Amino acid sequence: MEKRIIFRGLRAGALGGLLAFLFARVLAEPIINRAIDYESGRDDAQMALDKAAGHPMADMGTEIFSRDIQSTVGIGFGMILFGIAMGALFATAYCVCVGRVGKLTPRNLALVVAGGMFLVFYGVPFLKYPANPPSIGHPDTIKERTALYVAMIVITGILLLGAIWLGRRLQARLGNWNATLVAAVAFAVAIGIVMALLPSLGHLSANRSEFGDFATETPQPLTDPSGKIVYPGFPADDLFFFRFYSFAAQLILWTVIGVGFATLAPRLFGRQTSPAPIVAAASPV
Repeated sequence: MEKRIIFRGLRAGALGGLLAFLFARVLAEPIINRAIDYESGRDDAQMALDKAAGHPMADMGTEIFSRDIQSTVGIGFGMILFGIAMGALFATAYCVCVGRVGKLTPRNLALVVAGGMFLVFYGVPFLKYPANPPSIGHPDTIKERTALYVAMIVITGILLLGAIWLGRRLQARLGNWNATLVAAVAFAVAIGIVMALLPSLGHLSANRSEFGDFATETPQPLTDPSGKIVYPGFPADDLFFFRFYSFAAQLILWTVIGVGFATLAPRLFGRQTSPAPIVAAASPV
């Protein structure tokens, strides 16, 4: 049974990764191209300022793969592999939850698990550390940004499990609905406190005084020694829509995983599709 569940999770993840790639390829790719053009133009302007000031010229390195390869085969293959990995994690979590989360049908359980994993791996961390287009952001804070994002994922997962535990403890006293509401509020408050305590990406960049124009993590207008703007900041519209499309692509991935597996699940459990109440132990949100 477990092998069949994992195999179906892999299939749903691969399909989700493919559809997310097609979505991002159509809508997000033009923004990525503009971000790369922006970076190139900004680098040229910075090099001109450095040359005029007599500073050493930075080595920009060489491109290992062409942009055409990166934007098609590279990102497509990567997103499908990512989808397969997420599908495997989903299937593992599904196996663990079967029979342990109350009177959920196989379909409802698939939707609950997929929704919870979307919140843990992307939805909640995105609120604190939203995505930036490639090449946009302080280059010296990559390790710190990655560590903070991973920490946000781990903390979100722990708090979600804690909220599920709380909802289950309160179920007998308050009933399913009220226990779920209390657990959801507790989860939201705890996440809010964590977000307030963790440093912002802009704070990391501001600490690098030599890159003070990155005080908000995304590039601000580049100025010369007299304060005159020689190159504009990164367009706010492109930043907004890139983040919106990134969120939508992840939502597509996890929706396909959840709905796709929910469609296949009854074949594994004798087509047990009758509706059943979702208890607080299943999900606090």
